[in-house]
Amino acid sequence: MSSTNVDHRRQHHHSAPHHGAGGPLWLSAVAGLCASLVGLGLARFAYTPLIPALVAAKWFTAAEAVYLGAANLAGYLAGALIARDFGARVGAVAALRGMMLLASICFFACAVPISFIWFFGFRFLAGITGGVIMVLAASTILPYTAPSKKGLVGGVIFAGVGLGVAASGTLVPLLLHQGLKQTWYGLGLLSAVLTLVSWKAWPAEPRARQSGAGHHAAAHQVHGARSPAVLMLYLEYGLNAVALVPHMVFLVDFVARGLGQGIGAGSHYWVLYGLGAIVGPLLTGHLADRAGFAAALRVAFLVQAVSIGIPAVSGLPVAMIVSSLIVGGFTPGIVPLVIGRIHELIPHSAASQGTAWAQATTTFALFQAAGAYSLSFLFAQSGGDYRLLFVIGAAAVAAALALELVGAVATARGRAN
Repeated sequence: MSSTNVDHRRQHHHSAPHHGAGGPLWLSAVAGLCASLVGLGLARFAYTPLIPALVAAKWFTAAEAVYLGAANLAGYLAGALIARDFGARVGAVAALRGMMLLASICFFACAVPISFIWFFGFRFLAGITGGVIMVLAASTILPYTAPSKKGLVGGVIFAGVGLGVAASGTLVPLLLHQGLKQTWYGLGLLSAVLTLVSWKAWPAEPRARQSGAGHHAAAHQVHGARSPAVLMLYLEYGLNAVALVPHMVFLVDFVARGLGQGIGAGSHYWVLYGLGAIVGPLLTGHLADRAGFAAALRVAFLVQAVSIGIPAVSGLPVAMIVSSLIVGGFTPGIVPLVIGRIHELIPHSAASQGTAWAQATTTFALFQAAGAYSLSFLFAQSGGDYRLLFVIGAAAVAAALALELVGAVATARGRAN
């Protein structure tokens, strides 16, 4: 009896990527890429190069512009918190389509600066779209993916974040030549086109399980998402979020003012950061498919610790180029590694994997927001000590690596006993 069940499970597992997805797997991966590009890449990162233009056009003061950036982070956290329930109520695919549409609407709404509250509200809604997409996109596609391809498919999905970072340093400045309102319209139009392109590419959702198994499934779902190894992974992912803050928030300013090279040079490094962010998820996903997600995650923590710390010891161009490219690569590149590691720790349960990934995303959002505000406060209190920020970032991801190694040793001892 058990042998038959195993054979059936294997057959289902191998056929799912081809027959359950309602279309080619790679088409679904491209839909995920479009979603992460709209909800995360554009809705968040395209705002950064718009800040000087918003202030120069007297739409908002410098302080108000910064608060509007924070509104997106707050919305992202809210989106991560509601994503699973929202997806369960309306369906994950419908939720993803709806969030992409909402992100597009937010761009068009921001072309009309009616008031600070109006703008704040739509920047907050744009953040919600990113949080929901981050939680639901991969968990909607990866259950149909063979284990040997999960890393690469996850990399394709989250390469959209990198494309958005790159667009923020290239496309947005070009659009700004046409005017500030036209820039918002252009971003809205691009998002709408990507939404339409991906509309039919999402996989078909599986039918709901029979209610008789509901209690058992829910219990297993909670247990898997709260096992010690998974809880440790949440903490590691949160520490990685803190580690990324110095580059995400301060890189351009460090080059422009800290190194005295001007805003033009700072923008060049931001483009390098974006180029790294495009390639990063594909490389980390490929590495994970070859070496396993646990090994790839440890390598990622180690490489980040070194790369994030580089600006603290050297501001030479070659050092800054290496640091910008590598840290840019891991900004989205860490995502497929963590979600793949969750699938390793919680096998055979898509529901538990989805719950764990939602909790991991929420942890990341919390640590990221706390890290951004804390490091900004520390920067002000230290009289503008940029290098201290990069040291703290490197220390945070080094702590994540230490936790991961301690967990690996504990697991190995448990098996030996």
